[in-house]
Amino acid sequence: MNAIFPGSFDPVTNGHIDLIKRASKVFEKLTVLVMTNTNKHGLFTPTERAKLLADAVVDLKNVKVLVFEADLTVRAAQKLGAGVIVRGARNGSDFESERSIADMNYHLDAELETVVLPAVGEYSFISSTLVREVAHFGGNLQGLVPQNVARALKEKMC
Repeated sequence: MNAIFPGSFDPVTNGHIDLIKRASKVFEKLTVLVMTNTNKHGLFTPTERAKLLADAVVDLKNVKVLVFEADLTVRAAQKLGAGVIVRGARNGSDFESERSIADMNYHLDAELETVVLPAVGEYSFISSTLVREVAHFGGNLQGLVPQNVARALKEKMC
């Protein structure tokens, strides 16, 4: 079965990478969709985010990274022939939010399933928002993001 893992990934974190690795073991093909969140102001362009993400998962042969802007996630899944949307949850608040989104997606397409993977403890505190703040103030990014992303953040913040 094919799945998609949508997100803004601005920037991609080690938590995202862990979820992608775990999901890639479950699904025959996993397409990671770099999407635009209309409620967020982006640091990196969608193309930059996709490149950073693709470089970080290059060893995962059944994973593909695509930019998919300004559309419903359900439509993206339909266009790509995916039967499952993979999401991650760091805590109960994230799970409740993902549950609401999954319910809406089910309303839009009852054939499409949502699988929510819990974050592994060591990544449960990492968010892209916090990473951007740490990077902005020149904090230590080790363990938070892949090395290529840490370099890109440092360049972007200079």
